Amino acid sequence: MIKALASLAVLLSSVLSQIPGAMADNVPSNVVTDLAPSGKLRAAINFGNTVLAQKDPAGGEPRGVSGDLARELARRLGVPIEYVTFDAAGKVFEALQKGAWDVAFMAIDPVRSAGIEFTGPYVVIEGAYLVPANSPLQTNEDVDRDGVRIAVARGSAYDLYLTRAIKHAKLVREPSGPEALALFRKERLEVAAGVKQPIVAFAKEHPDTRVIPGRFMVIEQAMGTPKGRDAGVRYLRKFIEEMKSSGFVANALQKSGQLDAAVAPPSPVE
Repeated sequence: MIKALASLAVLLSSVLSQIPGAMADNVPSNVVTDLAPSGKLRAAINFGNTVLAQKDPAGGEPRGVSGDLARELARRLGVPIEYVTFDAAGKVFEALQKGAWDVAFMAIDPVRSAGIEFTGPYVVIEGAYLVPANSPLQTNEDVDRDGVRIAVARGSAYDLYLTRAIKHAKLVREPSGPEALALFRKERLEVAAGVKQPIVAFAKEHPDTRVIPGRFMVIEQAMGTPKGRDAGVRYLRKFIEEMKSSGFVANALQKSGQLDAAVAPPSPVE
Protein backbone atom coordinates (compact mmCIF):
# COMPACT_ATOMS: atom_id res chain seq x y z
CA MET A 1 0.00 0.00 0.00
CA ILE A 2 2.79 2.41 0.96
CA LYS A 3 4.69 1.55 -2.23
CA ALA A 4 1.56 2.12 -4.28
CA LEU A 5 0.99 5.54 -2.70
CA ALA A 6 4.61 6.47 -3.28
CA SER A 7 4.35 5.48 -6.95
CA LEU A 8 1.15 7.49 -7.27
CA ALA A 9 2.84 10.53 -5.75
CA VAL A 10 5.72 10.28 -8.23
CA LEU A 11 3.29 9.94 -11.13
CA LEU A 12 1.21 12.92 -9.96
CA SER A 13 4.32 15.07 -9.58
CA SER A 14 5.38 14.17 -13.11
CA VAL A 15 1.96 15.04 -14.53
CA LEU A 16 1.79 18.34 -12.66
CA SER A 17 5.20 19.36 -13.94
CA GLN A 18 3.83 19.20 -17.48
CA ILE A 19 0.80 21.40 -16.76
CA PRO A 20 1.35 25.16 -17.13
CA GLY A 21 0.59 26.93 -13.89
CA ALA A 22 0.67 23.75 -11.82
CA MET A 23 3.75 24.52 -9.82
CA ALA A 24 6.73 26.87 -10.13
CA ASP A 25 10.09 25.10 -10.37
CA ASN A 26 11.40 26.38 -7.00
CA VAL A 27 11.27 29.93 -8.35
CA PRO A 28 10.67 32.71 -5.79
CA SER A 29 7.21 34.23 -6.00
CA ASN A 30 8.57 37.74 -6.65
CA VAL A 31 10.38 36.43 -9.74
CA VAL A 32 7.16 34.88 -11.07
CA THR A 33 5.30 38.12 -10.38
CA ASP A 34 7.99 40.14 -12.19
CA LEU A 35 8.15 37.96 -15.28
CA ALA A 36 4.49 36.95 -15.52
CA PRO A 37 2.49 39.71 -13.80
CA SER A 38 -0.69 38.71 -15.65
CA GLY A 39 -0.37 35.08 -14.62
CA LYS A 40 1.08 34.02 -17.96
CA LEU A 41 4.43 34.56 -19.65
CA ARG A 42 3.99 36.78 -22.70
CA ALA A 43 7.01 36.00 -24.86
CA ALA A 44 7.81 38.23 -27.84
CA ILE A 45 8.96 36.13 -30.79
CA ASN A 46 10.57 37.86 -33.78
CA PHE A 47 10.08 35.78 -36.92
CA GLY A 48 12.09 38.42 -38.78
CA ASN A 49 15.28 36.85 -37.42
CA THR A 50 15.18 33.35 -38.85
CA VAL A 51 18.28 32.32 -36.90
CA LEU A 52 16.32 32.59 -33.67
CA ALA A 53 12.73 31.81 -34.62
CA GLN A 54 10.88 30.04 -37.41
CA LYS A 55 7.16 29.61 -38.03
CA ASP A 56 5.73 26.11 -37.81
CA PRO A 57 4.27 25.34 -41.26
CA ALA A 58 1.44 23.47 -39.53
CA GLY A 59 0.57 26.48 -37.38
CA GLY A 60 1.98 25.09 -34.15
CA GLU A 61 4.24 26.72 -31.59
CA PRO A 62 7.20 28.79 -32.82
CA ARG A 63 10.29 26.81 -33.64
CA GLY A 64 13.88 27.76 -32.91
CA VAL A 65 15.97 28.71 -29.93
CA SER A 66 13.76 31.66 -28.90
CA GLY A 67 10.65 29.50 -28.64
CA ASP A 68 12.53 26.74 -26.85
CA LEU A 69 13.92 29.15 -24.26
CA ALA A 70 10.51 30.76 -23.74
CA ARG A 71 8.84 27.40 -23.17
CA GLU A 72 11.51 26.28 -20.73
CA LEU A 73 11.22 29.54 -18.80
CA ALA A 74 7.43 29.25 -18.60
CA ARG A 75 7.78 25.66 -17.38
CA ARG A 76 10.11 26.74 -14.60
CA LEU A 77 7.88 29.62 -13.60
CA GLY A 78 4.87 27.30 -13.57
CA VAL A 79 2.77 29.56 -15.79
CA PRO A 80 1.16 29.19 -19.23
CA ILE A 81 2.87 30.84 -22.20
CA GLU A 82 1.48 33.31 -24.71
CA TYR A 83 3.45 34.05 -27.88
CA VAL A 84 3.36 37.67 -29.05
CA THR A 85 4.73 37.47 -32.59
CA PHE A 86 6.39 40.08 -34.79
CA ASP A 87 8.12 40.23 -38.17
CA ALA A 88 10.85 42.69 -37.18
CA ALA A 89 12.90 43.50 -34.09
CA GLY A 90 12.04 47.18 -34.36
CA LYS A 91 8.37 46.31 -33.91
CA VAL A 92 9.21 44.29 -30.79
CA PHE A 93 10.87 47.35 -29.31
CA GLU A 94 7.94 49.61 -30.27
CA ALA A 95 5.55 47.20 -28.54
CA LEU A 96 7.48 47.70 -25.30
CA GLN A 97 5.79 51.08 -24.91
CA LYS A 98 2.39 49.35 -24.98
CA GLY A 99 3.39 46.78 -22.36
CA ALA A 100 2.71 44.02 -24.89
CA TRP A 101 5.27 41.49 -23.67
CA ASP A 102 7.13 40.28 -20.58
CA VAL A 103 10.24 38.78 -22.16
CA ALA A 104 11.79 39.28 -25.57
CA PHE A 105 14.70 37.94 -27.59
CA MET A 106 16.67 40.82 -29.09
CA ALA A 107 20.17 42.01 -29.82
CA ILE A 108 21.78 44.07 -27.09
CA ASP A 109 21.98 47.74 -28.05
CA PRO A 110 22.40 51.01 -26.07
CA VAL A 111 19.19 52.46 -27.55
CA ARG A 112 17.15 49.46 -26.44
CA SER A 113 18.85 49.38 -23.04
CA ALA A 114 17.05 52.60 -22.16
CA GLY A 115 13.85 50.58 -21.72
CA ILE A 116 14.99 46.97 -21.48
CA GLU A 117 17.11 45.05 -18.99
CA PHE A 118 19.17 42.45 -20.86
CA THR A 119 20.78 39.19 -19.90
CA GLY A 120 24.19 38.27 -21.20
CA PRO A 121 24.11 37.13 -24.83
CA TYR A 122 23.15 33.53 -25.55
CA VAL A 123 23.83 33.52 -29.32
CA VAL A 124 26.31 35.50 -31.40
CA ILE A 125 25.51 36.13 -35.05
CA GLU A 126 26.95 38.44 -37.69
CA GLY A 127 25.79 41.34 -39.80
CA ALA A 128 26.61 41.16 -43.50
CA TYR A 129 26.27 43.31 -46.61
CA LEU A 130 24.61 42.28 -49.87
CA VAL A 131 25.52 44.04 -53.13
CA PRO A 132 24.80 43.57 -56.84
CA ALA A 133 27.13 41.01 -58.39
CA ASN A 134 28.83 43.69 -60.53
CA SER A 135 29.21 46.19 -57.67
CA PRO A 136 32.62 47.88 -57.28
CA LEU A 137 32.22 47.50 -53.50
CA GLN A 138 34.47 44.63 -52.42
CA THR A 139 35.00 45.01 -48.66
CA ASN A 140 32.92 46.09 -45.69
CA GLU A 141 35.05 49.21 -45.40
CA ASP A 142 34.17 50.20 -49.00
CA VAL A 143 30.48 50.63 -48.13
CA ASP A 144 30.64 53.87 -46.15
CA ARG A 145 31.08 56.35 -48.95
CA ASP A 146 29.08 59.18 -50.49
CA GLY A 147 26.38 58.05 -52.91
CA VAL A 148 25.92 54.60 -51.36
CA ARG A 149 22.40 53.73 -50.20
CA ILE A 150 22.00 50.89 -47.68
CA ALA A 151 18.64 49.14 -47.25
CA VAL A 152 17.97 48.15 -43.62
CA ALA A 153 15.08 46.98 -41.46
CA ARG A 154 13.95 49.90 -39.31
CA GLY A 155 14.91 49.51 -35.65
CA SER A 156 16.93 46.34 -36.22
CA ALA A 157 20.21 45.80 -34.39
CA TYR A 158 22.16 46.56 -37.55
CA ASP A 159 20.09 49.70 -38.25
CA LEU A 160 20.85 51.01 -34.77
CA TYR A 161 24.53 50.14 -35.13
CA LEU A 162 24.90 51.61 -38.62
CA THR A 163 23.08 54.77 -37.55
CA ARG A 164 26.00 55.36 -35.19
CA ALA A 165 28.78 54.01 -37.40
CA ILE A 166 27.99 55.20 -40.94
CA LYS A 167 29.32 58.68 -41.75
CA HIS A 168 28.90 59.04 -45.52
CA ALA A 169 26.47 56.43 -46.90
CA LYS A 170 22.69 56.83 -46.52
CA LEU A 171 20.44 54.38 -44.69
CA VAL A 172 17.12 53.60 -46.38
CA ARG A 173 14.71 52.03 -43.89
CA GLU A 174 11.86 49.58 -44.44
CA PRO A 175 9.64 48.00 -41.74
CA SER A 176 11.21 44.51 -42.00
CA GLY A 177 14.18 42.62 -43.42
CA PRO A 178 12.31 41.07 -46.38
CA GLU A 179 10.88 44.47 -47.27
CA ALA A 180 14.36 46.01 -47.13
CA LEU A 181 15.68 43.32 -49.49
CA ALA A 182 12.74 43.87 -51.83
CA LEU A 183 13.45 47.62 -51.88
CA PHE A 184 17.14 46.93 -52.53
CA ARG A 185 16.22 45.10 -55.73
CA LYS A 186 13.32 47.30 -56.82
CA GLU A 187 15.15 50.61 -56.40
CA ARG A 188 18.53 49.14 -57.36
CA LEU A 189 20.18 50.34 -54.18
CA GLU A 190 23.91 49.85 -53.77
CA VAL A 191 23.78 47.75 -50.56
CA ALA A 192 21.44 45.82 -48.29
CA ALA A 193 22.40 45.05 -44.71
CA GLY A 194 21.11 42.25 -42.52
CA VAL A 195 21.72 39.16 -40.43
CA LYS A 196 24.26 37.04 -42.29
CA GLN A 197 22.25 33.81 -42.66
CA PRO A 198 19.20 35.35 -44.41
CA ILE A 199 21.51 37.55 -46.50
CA VAL A 200 23.47 34.49 -47.69
CA ALA A 201 20.22 32.62 -48.41
CA PHE A 202 18.92 35.58 -50.43
CA ALA A 203 22.13 35.72 -52.49
CA LYS A 204 21.78 32.03 -53.33
CA GLU A 205 18.28 32.66 -54.65
CA HIS A 206 19.38 35.73 -56.62
CA PRO A 207 22.59 35.03 -58.58
CA ASP A 208 22.79 38.67 -59.67
CA THR A 209 23.77 39.56 -56.09
CA ARG A 210 26.67 38.60 -53.84
CA VAL A 211 27.63 38.86 -50.17
CA ILE A 212 30.65 40.95 -49.20
CA PRO A 213 33.06 38.63 -47.34
CA GLY A 214 33.38 38.91 -43.58
CA ARG A 215 31.08 40.91 -41.35
CA PHE A 216 30.42 44.54 -40.53
CA MET A 217 29.29 43.82 -36.95
CA VAL A 218 28.83 41.13 -34.33
CA ILE A 219 25.24 40.88 -33.09
CA GLU A 220 24.82 39.66 -29.50
CA GLN A 221 21.37 38.14 -29.01
CA ALA A 222 20.00 38.16 -25.46
CA MET A 223 16.80 37.85 -23.46
CA GLY A 224 15.29 41.04 -22.15
CA THR A 225 12.51 42.20 -19.88
CA PRO A 226 11.11 45.72 -19.31
CA LYS A 227 13.06 47.87 -16.86
CA GLY A 228 11.89 47.85 -13.27
CA ARG A 229 11.60 44.06 -12.96
CA ASP A 230 14.74 43.66 -10.87
CA ALA A 231 14.06 40.23 -9.39
CA GLY A 232 12.99 38.99 -12.78
CA VAL A 233 16.07 40.11 -14.67
CA ARG A 234 18.40 38.67 -12.02
CA TYR A 235 16.70 35.32 -12.49
CA LEU A 236 16.82 35.61 -16.29
CA ARG A 237 20.57 36.28 -16.26
CA LYS A 238 21.25 33.11 -14.28
CA PHE A 239 18.76 31.19 -16.42
CA ILE A 240 20.52 32.14 -19.66
CA GLU A 241 23.95 31.21 -18.31
CA GLU A 242 22.59 27.81 -17.29
CA MET A 243 20.98 27.30 -20.69
CA LYS A 244 24.31 28.00 -22.39
CA SER A 245 26.46 25.87 -20.11
CA SER A 246 24.06 22.91 -20.09
CA GLY A 247 24.04 22.63 -23.89
CA PHE A 248 20.36 23.66 -24.16
CA VAL A 249 21.10 26.59 -26.50
CA ALA A 250 23.47 24.56 -28.68
CA ASN A 251 20.92 21.77 -28.97
CA ALA A 252 18.13 24.22 -29.86
CA LEU A 253 20.26 25.78 -32.60
CA GLN A 254 21.14 22.37 -34.02
CA LYS A 255 17.55 21.15 -33.87
CA SER A 256 16.38 24.19 -35.84
CA GLY A 257 19.14 23.86 -38.43
CA GLN A 258 21.07 26.99 -37.42
CA LEU A 259 24.53 25.45 -37.56
CA ASP A 260 26.30 28.72 -38.42
CA ALA A 261 25.17 30.52 -35.27
CA ALA A 262 27.51 30.35 -32.28
CA VAL A 263 26.63 29.96 -28.62
CA ALA A 264 27.84 33.06 -26.80
CA PRO A 265 30.65 32.68 -24.25
CA PRO A 266 29.85 32.83 -20.51
CA SER A 267 28.85 36.19 -19.06
CA PRO A 268 29.32 37.22 -15.41
CA VAL A 269 26.18 37.33 -13.24
CA GLU A 270 25.56 39.03 -9.92
